[in-house]
Amino acid sequence: MSMIVNRRDLDFLMYEVMDLDRLLAHPRYQDYDRDVISAVLDTAENIAEDKFLSCAAALDAHEPTFDGQKVRIMPEVKQALDTYAEAGFFAAAFDQTLGGLQMPFMVSSALGGLFTCANVGIASYFFLTQAAANMLAACGSPAQKALYLPPMLAGRWYGTMCLSEPQAGSSLSDIRTKATPVGDGRYRIEGSKMWISGGEQEISDNIIHMVLARLPDGPPGVKGLSLFLVPKFRVNADGSLGAKNNIALAGLNHKMGHRGTTNCLLNFGEQGDCFAELVGEPHQGLAAMFHMMNEARVGVGHGAVMSGLAGYLYSLDYARNRPQGRHPHEKDPTSPQVMIIEHADVKRLLMAQKAYVEGGLALVTYCAGLIDQQAVAEDQIERQRLSLLLEILTPVAKSWPAEYCLEANKYAIQVLGGYGYTRDYPVERFYRDNRLNHIHEGTHAIHGLDLLGRKVRMQDGAALAVLEAEIKKTAVEALERLDMVGYGEDLCRAFAALKDCARAVGRAGDMNRMLANATVYLDAFGHVVVAWMWLRQALVAGAALAEQPDHPDEDFYRGKLAACRYFYAHELPSVHAKFTLVASLDDSCLTMQDSWFTGR
Repeated sequence: MSMIVNRRDLDFLMYEVMDLDRLLAHPRYQDYDRDVISAVLDTAENIAEDKFLSCAAALDAHEPTFDGQKVRIMPEVKQALDTYAEAGFFAAAFDQTLGGLQMPFMVSSALGGLFTCANVGIASYFFLTQAAANMLAACGSPAQKALYLPPMLAGRWYGTMCLSEPQAGSSLSDIRTKATPVGDGRYRIEGSKMWISGGEQEISDNIIHMVLARLPDGPPGVKGLSLFLVPKFRVNADGSLGAKNNIALAGLNHKMGHRGTTNCLLNFGEQGDCFAELVGEPHQGLAAMFHMMNEARVGVGHGAVMSGLAGYLYSLDYARNRPQGRHPHEKDPTSPQVMIIEHADVKRLLMAQKAYVEGGLALVTYCAGLIDQQAVAEDQIERQRLSLLLEILTPVAKSWPAEYCLEANKYAIQVLGGYGYTRDYPVERFYRDNRLNHIHEGTHAIHGLDLLGRKVRMQDGAALAVLEAEIKKTAVEALERLDMVGYGEDLCRAFAALKDCARAVGRAGDMNRMLANATVYLDAFGHVVVAWMWLRQALVAGAALAEQPDHPDEDFYRGKLAACRYFYAHELPSVHAKFTLVASLDDSCLTMQDSWFTGR
């Protein structure tokens, strides 16, 4: 059993649930069929296990260091990324016109997930590069794309995103980094950026920073932010590298997870001119950032799923091979011990992991498919519908896996008992790695505010209406099946509660009270969406078994049906109490006073 992927589950989601074959019939993806995709995933799995997984524990124990001059990183990191680049994977989802492989995003996401599961500390470098390149492809000038994209897609230059600042954090309105025009289309950048993953390293030939900064005439707040391309080494017109661009590493941040990825405080223009190019239009930097936010946020959610999967697969293998104890009815101490997977509570811990991880994987795979469908949609109305659906699901796809696949990691530790809490086993590392996904691409709370404060109400509820229509299609299908009718009814009741809650909150006049419990709403909303994903999987699995009772994949399909049953019995009922709480506009937290936490 592989420790980084369940290929049967990937095939099930892509082909049986998400109908990838239909997408592959479009001319845009004419170079791909099942055999080609299988071969690509085979290659990725081999590289991930050989080059990424093999050094994951060592990289976590020996994180990058800074000697005041250079960052030192284990040589295995560069070897792994060079192998990834040689396979062409940096360019997997990019258009052929840009030098990419034009792979369906659903497939490139699955491919990237293998590497994330194997070693997230290394995978972060290519994830950030692809995000920066995607933004440049969407917003850059033809000259910028011609100069910067080829080496980025070849894996010779890496990329970063520089948003946060020491005094601002997630509050982008308070960004102070400034950009001053110096003529000939260049700008001088001055300021500091904090929490910059991949911000300094000696692995790549250059680093392309995407930096939010303010022009002299920029208005206050986020409407005054512009986006700039700032290379570590200045780039000549012919693509050759010039002098260093006066970006100083002030220090490395040492996080609890992702320890193989440098995380930096960078000072721009501290020791001389730091030159930049404007990307897109002045004062439209945040809009430019949002060109890549959906894919990046789905990518963060996918990363959270894969860290959860890593723990699930490891703890499942451990439970199958660890003898300990006996069944409660067995009183004879001389009788053979059973494998711990035979114990009911261990099965509970494994079932919860399966429900969270495979439910989360279905969600991010579905969202990746929406991105693909947008790429091939020819009808403007259909593109708008897909856009609305992706808009409302994006905060959920990012945040729900970060919360509940982290729970899966917690349960993986518990399956191993005392061993799970030691560094002799990797499950505690998976937990530490996954804990960071709560803050990547926006904190958990910010996505709750976005969902309840904007997404469910945008365009008079248009996005919520599109989601309701899609969920009702699945519910109706379930209601027509005797073995699924209960699930269909439960899903309809849960979505009705979701809508009633949003309506009640929307009638409130006090914005602070409206959004005081937005995170609770986000979690409950996510549970409803994942229940939908589980019902979609169960419908396919049930139909397969009904058509062929002695199906060779009977165990796989019965596992899907069991996990759906678990989610609807153990997880979905909790949403009703949460929606009731949110709808009540409870202000317990909002009205709590600073001095009351400990007394004066």
